[in-house]
Amino acid sequence: MLIKRFHGTVGLNLNMQMKSSDQIEEMACYTDTTCYKGKISNNLRIKLKDFDTSWAQNEQNALLRKRKLKEMANKLLEENRQELLRAQELLYANGKYAVLVILQGMDAAGKDSVIEHVMCGVNPQGCKVTSFKQPSTIELKHDFLWRQTVALPEKGMIGIFNRSYYEEVLIVKVHRDLLQYQNLPSRNYDRAFWENRYEEIKDFERHLVRNGTLILKFFLHISKTEQKKRFIRRLSDPDKMWKFSEADIKERVYWDDYIKAYEDTINKTSAKWAPWYVIPADQKWLARSLVAEIITTTILSLGMKFPVMNEQKLKAIELFKRKLESE
Repeated sequence: MLIKRFHGTVGLNLNMQMKSSDQIEEMACYTDTTCYKGKISNNLRIKLKDFDTSWAQNEQNALLRKRKLKEMANKLLEENRQELLRAQELLYANGKYAVLVILQGMDAAGKDSVIEHVMCGVNPQGCKVTSFKQPSTIELKHDFLWRQTVALPEKGMIGIFNRSYYEEVLIVKVHRDLLQYQNLPSRNYDRAFWENRYEEIKDFERHLVRNGTLILKFFLHISKTEQKKRFIRRLSDPDKMWKFSEADIKERVYWDDYIKAYEDTINKTSAKWAPWYVIPADQKWLARSLVAEIITTTILSLGMKFPVMNEQKLKAIELFKRKLESE
């Protein structure tokens, strides 16, 4: 592999300028000096402005150059696709764990692209993608975790949430008028209300982990400038116009509010059992490479093995094999 591993975790520090860099865990390295820090597994006070949304513009990366780094990232992605297939087979055969991948990010951050390119090599029977849009009337009659709960992956499966229950402390926090449709007993949406939601999410994830679900949460960190470029490309390409929504432009007005909501969410809901990964997303090839490496390495780190047959089972298998060979 091109990436070096650290203490069972992975990453690619493209030397992001972070004030709390000593507390942010390394995930992987392409070289001895080009590493990525973006795994957050403790309650910190991170600021997203301290995380580079692209590859770092530093002396080490200038030597690698973008083209070389892209080649390395794409090679790593292909290697991880192959390893992920094996990891998925182990997961299914073992039957004791489920994997929940949560993808969050601004509009056009590349969530669909990550799903398409990272998961394209896995067996579709062992993977399910669920995209969460505006909640239905029935969903609004339940608690805010209900619709994601019924979509959770079963043991042996990989479940991918394209957006998730985190929208309840993101878009709902930015547009608090949405709470009026949730039929809540209290209309006092003060600081304590949001603190309770963060705590409920952490308790929910702790429960899932204790019962065998591996949770990987990715924030695809895109810049406002790059989002604008992608919107313009969508509006200029007839084959991509269908992806565009008028709401995308309206939500750009709330960019700073969303950044603050994401910072609060990451700071309040990061935990060792369910860490957040801040992924630089201005370069799609880089984001795909990182997400693939993290998912694959984390699943393999569970140390699963294919089931071992007992003596009675082995004898039965040998008998069936002889019968088939004698036909």
